[in-house]
Amino acid sequence: MAEIIDGKQLSKQIRHNVGERVAEIKESYGKVPHLVVVIVGDNPASLSYVKRKKRDSERAGMKSTIIHKEASISEEELLEIVRELNEDPDVHGLLVQLPLPSHMDSDKVIETIRKEKDVDGFHPLNIAAVHTGAKGILPATPKGVLSMLKGLDVDLVGKEAFVIGTSNIAGKPIGMLLLEEKCTVTYAHSKTRDLKPHARHADIIVSAAGVVNLVTADMVKEGCIVIDVGINRVEGKLVGDVDFEGVKEKASYITPVPGGVGPMTIASLLENTLECFEHLEGIE
Repeated sequence: MAEIIDGKQLSKQIRHNVGERVAEIKESYGKVPHLVVVIVGDNPASLSYVKRKKRDSERAGMKSTIIHKEASISEEELLEIVRELNEDPDVHGLLVQLPLPSHMDSDKVIETIRKEKDVDGFHPLNIAAVHTGAKGILPATPKGVLSMLKGLDVDLVGKEAFVIGTSNIAGKPIGMLLLEEKCTVTYAHSKTRDLKPHARHADIIVSAAGVVNLVTADMVKEGCIVIDVGINRVEGKLVGDVDFEGVKEKASYITPVPGGVGPMTIASLLENTLECFEHLEGIE
């Protein structure tokens, strides 16, 4: 029976650590990090997520601002908002909540965000840094996944890791971070013919595909660590990519959905905001 990796508890500890550091900086320098989130439109899930980001950042002692614009604004209007925030010295962390309305180019918007303020870690230069091992801002979800794995009483060196999903903001960078930890990494994607032969050899499975019940018990060897990054909605309930009830009988560790990777993503976002602040303000 697997041990549940409690993302809520781990994220609480990260938020506490960030809050302590913010309090130290405020006392020493009289400043705190300022996170600005821009949201376009009224997607209920996005609005809820943005409110959680504001709540958690404020609980950690940061300043937080939400800029909410109608879905009808033009792409150029949004880009101008981003440019202004890039130049504002009072803004240390900046993100534009995705998804954006269909008339906007998300890649163009992300590329416009100043990479030093890109707390999501989505800017191409920050993504490139993950792949080259250079210093940059790590994408929040992969950073959260790595924090979870490093928090276990497990030596990652030499482990066989199987990553399902190859997006630039989840699958690919998760695999690259595991490579940095000296894991042997195999990727799978929508054209992979059969997942089972690869999965059955894995010591670690990370699924970030967004497919319900993609990972089943017959794919998992005894003692495997299973990290479920998938977010799917079934009959109004959030579920992951993993058949949790079946897989937990064979895995050594497993993350639930909800309550696993999700809280760690926001906690990592706060860490990134603090990192951006210290870099921009020249604080060691």
